[in-house]
Amino acid sequence: MPSQQEVKWSQLKVGLIVLVSTGLLIALLFLMTSASGMSLFSKKLIVHTYFENSSGLKKGGEVQLQGVTIGEVTKVIVSTDPARKLTPVEVVMKLDPKFHASLFKDSKASLSTIGVLGDTVVNINSQVASGPELQNGDEIRTLESPSIESVVKAGQGTIESLNVILSKMDKIVDGLQSGQGSAGQLLKNPDLYNKATSTIAELNTLATSLNSGHGSVGKLLKDEELYNRLNDAAGRLDSLAKSLDNGQGSAGKLLKDDSLYNNLNATVKHANSLMAEADAGRGTLGLLTKDPAFAAKLNDTVTKLDTLLSNVNDGKGTLGKLATDPAAYDNLNKLLSESTTLVSTIRQDPKKYLTIHLKVF
Repeated sequence: MPSQQEVKWSQLKVGLIVLVSTGLLIALLFLMTSASGMSLFSKKLIVHTYFENSSGLKKGGEVQLQGVTIGEVTKVIVSTDPARKLTPVEVVMKLDPKFHASLFKDSKASLSTIGVLGDTVVNINSQVASGPELQNGDEIRTLESPSIESVVKAGQGTIESLNVILSKMDKIVDGLQSGQGSAGQLLKNPDLYNKATSTIAELNTLATSLNSGHGSVGKLLKDEELYNRLNDAAGRLDSLAKSLDNGQGSAGKLLKDDSLYNNLNATVKHANSLMAEADAGRGTLGLLTKDPAFAAKLNDTVTKLDTLLSNVNDGKGTLGKLATDPAAYDNLNKLLSESTTLVSTIRQDPKKYLTIHLKVF
């Protein structure tokens, strides 16, 4: 029979074995349940971030860096801070410090799911980050990504829009089948189809005529002589434009010669001055346009002159007789002829006609 000391020693060994086994079991369970596989005695990096919606994220969820698990979520709570009204969900994360060199203050955090219906995880993206390294207690800015609910809602809106479009397409197809509208008439009405066919045939004939050089447009397309004429005309127009630009010719000088422009401008100013004088009633033209007395005198003079010419035309008075009476014209002509003969005779023998006889009584 064992002694009391042996019994105590046996109990002590059993207690030590149980204690060591319990410690090993606790350590094993901790290592097995740790999401990040971090060392039991390593110092953890605690950071937090804020999301608009948790999207099913729970405590113990994975924290990934470009898809690699680097920690776990230790807390998911709703913040009561008024400054966090738009992003009220606070997520506290415990990260493995061995990834400290890949985490920066300007890294972005987002929520994603593993698979279509998998667990929600926090994914940290540092691909474009270049700031200082992330420190314990820092906040990581969020990069919101669409959740499954938002995707489903967007898909529902798209499906509703698609249903509306399909309903309209059904109406259009029904209208076409019933021969409504231009397209429906084209499908159902043989007359419209025949007219369209006839129009296409005429267009084909027109195109053939153009290609054959018939008509004005056809000649323009095919006749090289007409093209050369048009090209020559275009060249002349270009030459004319260059001449005008160089100041050649009357039009060119009008465009380029300042003296000609100044003379023309002075002439226009002088004409404007004359018009202003006439409008003010000064000068003969002004009196004619503005003075009633002068206009009346001029009208009276013209009337008298018209009366005088009428009398002459009617044979009245000396001028009238002279203008209309052949006898008066013949007598005057005879007188002028005899006067010319007398002058010629006197010039031939002036002593005969110009001798002065003096008698003294």
